[in-house]
Amino acid sequence: MSLKIAILASGGGTNAQAMIDKMRAGVLDVDIRLIACNRPGAKVLERAEAAGIPSLLLDHKTFPDRESFDRAMATAARDSGARAIVLAGYMRLLSPVFLKVFDGPVLNLHPAILPSFPGLHGGADALAYGVTISGATVHFVDEKMDNGPVVIQAAVPVNAGEAEEDLMTRIHAMEHRIYPQAVEWLAEGRLSLEGRQVHLAKGTRPRLTPEGDWFVWPPLEEGF
Repeated sequence: MSLKIAILASGGGTNAQAMIDKMRAGVLDVDIRLIACNRPGAKVLERAEAAGIPSLLLDHKTFPDRESFDRAMATAARDSGARAIVLAGYMRLLSPVFLKVFDGPVLNLHPAILPSFPGLHGGADALAYGVTISGATVHFVDEKMDNGPVVIQAAVPVNAGEAEEDLMTRIHAMEHRIYPQAVEWLAEGRLSLEGRQVHLAKGTRPRLTPEGDWFVWPPLEEGF
């Protein structure tokens, strides 16, 4: 049975679109029950409508405090029938209230190699620091920002003096592959936690080598 998920996003929704595309291609075994957004006019809502997926706009500015907003958003996700939440460019730190109301796994994507450069500007911070390698991380969400156990990471090279837009283009390309892969592993019941370690059970699909993707670990599987 397909894993029922809710996608929470705040902006353009390119990672949400990657999930939709992989689902339609029969690669990602999920049932997207809801795409919810906290910013009026965000393009992700257009993507949901175009895909025929139920959507919801909850403007956080109309709520008296973070807790009341989080309670409403988590309740909407839970009531949609979702068994897991995928944060796809959702620019809100989840409060303990949210994680209490929605009693299920929550995944997040961060545009840097955690634990380095957490926060809202991971890509820009990595570039400003002068690193030669950056990338993206998919991790489970806990009550601290960009802190939960890591599922998969991808690395890309950073060129000295390049524009942030150029770096982020390479990072986004990898995000659109590793995030659906992580969600598929969750859907297949292959992820387990021991402390901070995420264990991936072996599957039936052949693993691909990282050649041509620069570097990804665990390696991507067929279709991702």
